[in-house]
Amino acid sequence: MSANRVIIFDTTLRDGEQAPGCSMHLDEKVRLARQLERLGVDVIEAGFPIASDGDFAAVEAVAVECRRATVAALCRTTEADILRAWAALERAAHPRLHTFVATSDIHLEHKLRKSRAEVLAMTRDAVRLARSIAEEVEFSAEDATRSDVEFLCDVLATAAEEGASILNVPDTVGYATPVEYAELIATVRERIGGDVTISVHCHNDLGLAVANSLAALGAGARQIECTVNGIGERAGNAALEEIVMAMRVRADRLPFETGVDAREIYPSSVMLSEIVGFAVQPNKAVVGRNAFAHEAGIHQHGVLSNPLCYEIMTPESIGLPSNRLVLGKHSGRHALAQRYAELGCELAAGELDEIYRRFTSLADRKKSVYDQDLLSILNPFTMSSEARLPTPAVGGAH
Repeated sequence: MSANRVIIFDTTLRDGEQAPGCSMHLDEKVRLARQLERLGVDVIEAGFPIASDGDFAAVEAVAVECRRATVAALCRTTEADILRAWAALERAAHPRLHTFVATSDIHLEHKLRKSRAEVLAMTRDAVRLARSIAEEVEFSAEDATRSDVEFLCDVLATAAEEGASILNVPDTVGYATPVEYAELIATVRERIGGDVTISVHCHNDLGLAVANSLAALGAGARQIECTVNGIGERAGNAALEEIVMAMRVRADRLPFETGVDAREIYPSSVMLSEIVGFAVQPNKAVVGRNAFAHEAGIHQHGVLSNPLCYEIMTPESIGLPSNRLVLGKHSGRHALAQRYAELGCELAAGELDEIYRRFTSLADRKKSVYDQDLLSILNPFTMSSEARLPTPAVGGAH
């Protein structure tokens, strides 16, 4: 694998599903897992098997269904968790046990009620057990960005010594800033050394999950944990589509590659929204309804002349058929004429000004102007006969 190859670890089925209102049934998880394989993610974290019988069944089903991607199961650093996770993964073509324990003092004191020495021992025993039954083991230090750096490195070094080949440094509560996070990853990379993959898992509480994930790449991280549409607990996770397209569009600054087929990004986003009934906001980067929509007249003119004027990537590159010119009070004559042409209406020379006047008058009263509104503006009793409505098709529509 190239030194600049970034592993995309998708946790939509596990961390993403933990978002309120985003739970999925078994058949929905399997359906989405198939799409994630088409998308080309490297790792699918399918669930937390000890959490419930439903989670166990889902991990087991995804492990059987997905034969190309690695299938991971999450487990705490306890024997019962690890054995339960492995039971769900046994039939996977490429299984990964993903075990974790918190390392910040606030978690040790208030959640785990354990000493640092006890957490080190838990790490050692858990990774040793996991590695004795699974070829591939990932270890995560929960709340790493609020942990004492020396202790964090001691825990991660212990996990590596026991055979964990992937070490995850999560920003569990979205607390870090990009420069700070990159410095932490560089410190871990320097302290641990060896042939291990440094992974990052960033939450979006301050809106910095994608920025932090990308900053970590420059410091040596080579796995990013993310979700489709950025779903996840609280403010969500780093959004897969934003990470992948940032690397594509800004390869000059982010010279990394993934195995993702970007043309499957939009279909994946739509499928997830349909399954969880949780649509992305219209201005969501890359996959939002307005990401390739243009209403301002100056922008519309530029896009019609050359989409690169206002689009740094093409809608086709993410699997979206085309951009969308939204007609509203900010639209200009070029976009209006283009939409009439798309509707099959041939306008006579000199008539556009009058049609545009009628259009802007209507747009001042309505937030959105629809095709039927445009056709009504072409009133055959008040417009010249040269402005023709499209010829009706023969036969009815079914």
